[in-house]
Amino acid sequence: MSFDPVCPEPMVLLEQPAPGVALLRLNRPKARNALNMALREELAGHFRRLDECPVTRVIILTGSDTVFAAGADLGEMVDATALDLYARHAERHWQAISACRKPVIAAVNGFALGGGCELAMHCDLIIAGTSARFAQPEVKVGVMPGAGGTQRLLRAVGKFQALRMLFTGCQVTAEEALQMGLVSEVVADAETLSSALAMAVAIADMPPIAIAQIKEVVLAGMDLPLEQALTLERKAFQLLFGSSDQKEGMQAFLQKRKPEYLGQ
Repeated sequence: MSFDPVCPEPMVLLEQPAPGVALLRLNRPKARNALNMALREELAGHFRRLDECPVTRVIILTGSDTVFAAGADLGEMVDATALDLYARHAERHWQAISACRKPVIAAVNGFALGGGCELAMHCDLIIAGTSARFAQPEVKVGVMPGAGGTQRLLRAVGKFQALRMLFTGCQVTAEEALQMGLVSEVVADAETLSSALAMAVAIADMPPIAIAQIKEVVLAGMDLPLEQALTLERKAFQLLFGSSDQKEGMQAFLQKRKPEYLGQ
């Protein structure tokens, strides 16, 4: 676990707000949850452990009521050389999130800028409060996104909207983000976390193996030619008929009762 020298508390708080649901809360309030290396390492560690945790079915990632994450910590980067950045291998910390097999929901209020926007895009669903603002403003300080901000944004909103954000660094409101396809849902600020939790609970009630296969096929298939992606989908569909959850789900439907999924 890492600590912020100006705030001797964990930089990421772990909670369990409901059975099967883990909540990760960024906790660098004085730095507006800027993503320094220590925070990224701590966050990656949580994701690796939760990915292996047998009782965790869904993960929620959030910031504070007023800011999700205001970007990378430029104080750590301003004097860095290209070799310094290479040696840090920050991609390992991002990969811990993108490789997570559990569904990940971002609950975003306030600013999600630069690395904060990239962090939200690493999640599978984004619930945005009306105050949420998304941007990739790296060009304004002489660089460009380096943790998926060009490629994930492109895949989410298309070339023309992505380049508008990337070329100008402009901020996009929650409603604009919804229209562009950058977020899943927009709610009142006071309802952001509760809406994410309600969605997490609903997903946690689903069969875990089927949820994992859906996530794997969607992410692996979205950049494949259609026929190859359909083959991937078909094989995963067939695989699920080897699970006890498939039998339980279909039998419960026919018997008009609530299924009990064990992830087997």
